[in-house]
Amino acid sequence: MATFLKLTLDDGSPRWKAIVRRKWHPVRTRTFRTRAQSEAWAKRVEVSILDGRLVPDRSEERRTVGEVIDRYISEVVPRYPARDQKKRMTHLNWWSKRLGDVPLLGFSRSMATDGLRALDKGDSPSERPASPATCNRYLATLRHVFSFAMKELEWIPMNPVSGMGRREPRGRVRFLDDDEKDALLKSCLKSRNPRLYPLVVLALSTGARQAELMGLRWRDVDFERGVAVLHHTKNRERRAVPLEGEAVRVLRELAQVRRIDSDLVFYSGGGPPRFPKEAFAGALKRAGIHNFRFHDLRHTAASYLAMSGATLSEIAEILGHKTLAMVKRYSHLTEQHTSGVVARMNRRFLPAGK
Repeated sequence: MATFLKLTLDDGSPRWKAIVRRKWHPVRTRTFRTRAQSEAWAKRVEVSILDGRLVPDRSEERRTVGEVIDRYISEVVPRYPARDQKKRMTHLNWWSKRLGDVPLLGFSRSMATDGLRALDKGDSPSERPASPATCNRYLATLRHVFSFAMKELEWIPMNPVSGMGRREPRGRVRFLDDDEKDALLKSCLKSRNPRLYPLVVLALSTGARQAELMGLRWRDVDFERGVAVLHHTKNRERRAVPLEGEAVRVLRELAQVRRIDSDLVFYSGGGPPRFPKEAFAGALKRAGIHNFRFHDLRHTAASYLAMSGATLSEIAEILGHKTLAMVKRYSHLTEQHTSGVVARMNRRFLPAGK
């Protein structure tokens, strides 16, 4: 009996996958543009099996998860930017070592679950128990491998780990209060690293990520328009962030002593940009600030935006989030702003009765 699945490609166009299962025969699949084409093909395959013209292909049964991972590495991984390839290869090598010899058609969800449990117990490249978020990243890579096997190679009829995932804890929200902010900025001014203070000011002013700032180049800073263009963002979409006040001042000051051998705003010597980890840690220590990371400056910027009356959609646009889910954590800080909006609406349209 044949089964037919409707698929949707990345461009939104539909496809129909025909799946033919017969006892003692491997599952056979093929994808077509229309359901009619897929039904016609499935009927021909079933007739060929019944007539004895289509004999079982034992090679399909011998395919392993490792073979799929190898094909994925050679055909899919190169499509990603270099920085994403490294993380993906870490996941792929781990899954290949654990599941490479497993027959592809014999893979089950329980095997993926066992893998996640192993990550929980510290069987990971870092040799430390993996967080729920890390487990989800490993699982997402494996899911994409099986999706490749199903949609592009047509080696399996469905993705065995589709829908699997772990609930992640609510995102951490740590931001500086006014006293901590002032103490940190004063401490950064005392640092022997002349670029630490401008780096922290830009993080607080724009909410840009550490990697986005470290990769910022002078050609992407437009003083006339008052914007900086971030090309290498986490979601791989170019983003322009406004430059105001102290951020403009420190950048102009840096521009006066910019290097002629590098276009990087925060030049850190030869090779790729390096974040001044020790200088930042020293500044935090001098300021007496504990349990704080550079990424928390991004939370601080978002919190300041919320308390200044920015809407969640405005915060998401400035920070470069595609959805509002990530900025919901700041919703409680916009209460005063939203209360004012409701109050103005009531005064205009629902005046108090006489």
